[in-house]
Amino acid sequence: MGGNEPVDVGAMLQGQADIWQYMFHFADSMALKCAVELRIADIIHSHGCPITLSQIASGIASPSPDISCLSRVMRLLVRKKIFTASPQSDGGDTLYGLTHSSRWLLHDAELSLAPMLLMENHPWLLAPWHCLSRCVREGGIAFQKAHGREIWDLASINPEFNKIFNDGMECTAKITMRAIISGYKDGFGSVGSLVDVGGGTGGVMAEIVKEYPHIKGINFDLPHVVATAPEYHGVCHVGGDMFKAIPKADAVFMKWIMHDWGDEDCVKILKNCRKAIPEKTGKVIIVELVLQPEGDGMFDNTGLAFDLLMIAHSSGGKERTEPEWKKVLEEGGFLRYKIIKIPALPSIIEAYAD
Repeated sequence: MGGNEPVDVGAMLQGQADIWQYMFHFADSMALKCAVELRIADIIHSHGCPITLSQIASGIASPSPDISCLSRVMRLLVRKKIFTASPQSDGGDTLYGLTHSSRWLLHDAELSLAPMLLMENHPWLLAPWHCLSRCVREGGIAFQKAHGREIWDLASINPEFNKIFNDGMECTAKITMRAIISGYKDGFGSVGSLVDVGGGTGGVMAEIVKEYPHIKGINFDLPHVVATAPEYHGVCHVGGDMFKAIPKADAVFMKWIMHDWGDEDCVKILKNCRKAIPEKTGKVIIVELVLQPEGDGMFDNTGLAFDLLMIAHSSGGKERTEPEWKKVLEEGGFLRYKIIKIPALPSIIEAYAD
């Protein structure tokens, strides 16, 4: 603002309030992390009904939990609608209950975001975010600036980091797979063999084969990743490098792989996919975000945050809009594609060899 323009005092105050709010958004993440580490959702869930702060505290693995501190954390999480708080009519202690949000924080639930939340809020994974401005000034890879090596290199030499990372990937894979199986019913029907490129420890392929027993499943990832993979019926694990060659199959499945890489690397991967599948009938099933920068869908804001996550954690990766997907697919040898919406954060991009 300059010159003699009139100042809208109300708008300026709102602007100040907004910046304070954005400044402390990290407190929401840390409160959520605290709740997951203390298993607060699990403690409430185990009672089968809303419970008091004292009951929550008695379930925390500690001889002397600080109930005052707990109450302050819960106050913020109630405000954010993660938990409910209901005063008792007889003047007794407030009862805290679960919401649709806190049910995603249960450790032992079939579908849980708890491992992903712990992973994304671990100091190792938060450190690269502090390098965003350096990436703007200098280019380069944020994770490497923070840790002196890229994310995959750290995972290959640090078993603790490897486990945190794999657990985070596995929990989101389960959630996405549930959405894929419900929203992509006919997509696997004609596939005899399927290779999951970057399939981690094989949980995704196991889910697909369980639902479609006729499929011969190949779980393909780096050797140190598949080395820790459990045995699954109908799935074989293959170690290798997707930039060199991909095992042959009727179709290639890739979930949240392409966003880790820049366009040039994505084209290399797609060209190797093209070699791995039949000339006329083959297809690639890509599960990724399709960015809608102006969109108002329930996941569109998260999509833009994920794009910055790619700066923080990947080797030059990014989330892509549909025109950006069209470009890399064409350069990789896939002239036809369609986008299929599923009830989840990503969509399915089905690309055809013919």
